[in-house]
Amino acid sequence: MRFEVLAPSRAVAPPGWSRWLVPPAALSVHLSIGQAYAWSVFKPPLESALGLSGTQSALPFQLGIVMLGLSAAFGGTLVERRGPRWAMAVSLVCFSAGFLLAALGAATGQFWLIVFGYGFVGGIGLGIGYISPVSTLIKWFPDRPGLATGIAIMGFGGGALIASPWSSRMLESFGEQRGGIAAAFLVHGVVYAAFMALGVLLVRVPPDGWRPAGWEPDQRSRPLVTSAQVSARSAVRTPQFWCLWVVLCMNVTAGIGILEKAAPMIRDFFADTATPVSAPAAAGFVALLSLANMGGRLLWSATSDLIGRKNMYRVYLGVGALMYLAIARFGDGSKPLFICCALVILSFYGGGFATVPAYLRDLFGTYQVGAIHGRLLTAWSTAGVLGPLIVNWVADSQEDAGRSGSGLYGLSLTIMIVLLLVGFVANELVRPVHPRHHEPAASARTPERQEAPDGTPQQHSG
Repeated sequence: MRFEVLAPSRAVAPPGWSRWLVPPAALSVHLSIGQAYAWSVFKPPLESALGLSGTQSALPFQLGIVMLGLSAAFGGTLVERRGPRWAMAVSLVCFSAGFLLAALGAATGQFWLIVFGYGFVGGIGLGIGYISPVSTLIKWFPDRPGLATGIAIMGFGGGALIASPWSSRMLESFGEQRGGIAAAFLVHGVVYAAFMALGVLLVRVPPDGWRPAGWEPDQRSRPLVTSAQVSARSAVRTPQFWCLWVVLCMNVTAGIGILEKAAPMIRDFFADTATPVSAPAAAGFVALLSLANMGGRLLWSATSDLIGRKNMYRVYLGVGALMYLAIARFGDGSKPLFICCALVILSFYGGGFATVPAYLRDLFGTYQVGAIHGRLLTAWSTAGVLGPLIVNWVADSQEDAGRSGSGLYGLSLTIMIVLLLVGFVANELVRPVHPRHHEPAASARTPERQEAPDGTPQQHSG
């Protein structure tokens, strides 16, 4: 059954609609699904209540990120065809249902049900919800693509800023046993469903041919910025796509490892000091990381409009490696140094996510940028496994070897530095896309294949 309110034609903006009403719609979805970044708050209670290891308790988060990338890759074209309102509704149903299944799993002590609900079902909601507003905002803000994608993706990075202290407070109130964890999951599912519904109702797409008042496309020739159009099918056959895939995968792996284990990591680093870090303070640290993640998405993606995407990634990857080196060498001796370096790393991590859609738009045009972005997010799926696996597996193995404190993380931090340097090299290899991959003007722009309001090329019926 198809609900007419979700039809693409119902989401076309009427004359006089303000484009600044669209970012709040995107934020309502991204702030909700961004709860995934607060998963580390649930790790210690789950490990205690169900007898799990650190590696096991990361499985729901890891599978969620895997499904995010896979659902974005396989659903990207469908999202373009059905439009953002339909996509946000699907995200709402899957994400909320994932929490409800996880609640049932916690109540019955069935960890596999938590993994299936939060990771598999909820992960589909993550992927569809993540890409749903990106191409829409790029169409609304052709004059500021970096800022637009920063707005679209900022909320995902900021989700844990709300969810981390909220989840921690609920666990304190409900208790950290199975029943309390189940109650917290249940409340999350209901509240996020109501909040995401606001975005479903508010989102709009611009009418065909719409442009901002007084804006004309820049006709100047700029490096790595094309005026041509490349289809999603052609894009995945270019070396540029795979260079960006490596760049995103390395940057995400390096950031997501520290983020997924942030709460226990800061407690381990300073466990043997005179002022150890308490559980509430560790939850506050997760919230700070979320703030840096969110702020970096807007700040650095907007900066990329000024200095270029390639230069921005040089900063993310090069300076990020130096921050990891500082933590590895001196982090356990200074809480301010540890926290500041972690905040910079997470701001670069978030900025990398927000800048990559604009990087894709520069290289491949706007024709099918949403679908291309969805395919690129398979790099996130890979990183979602690699990052937590590296940090948790290394920490578990170091603990088995008798090490403790910051000694649990030295090897994994070194691995992250190497990964960032690999990403740096891949970014240096990015060049303009060869003209043989460009769509013919008659295919991408003529009335025979005009772009419908929902972003789908439509065959001319006359």
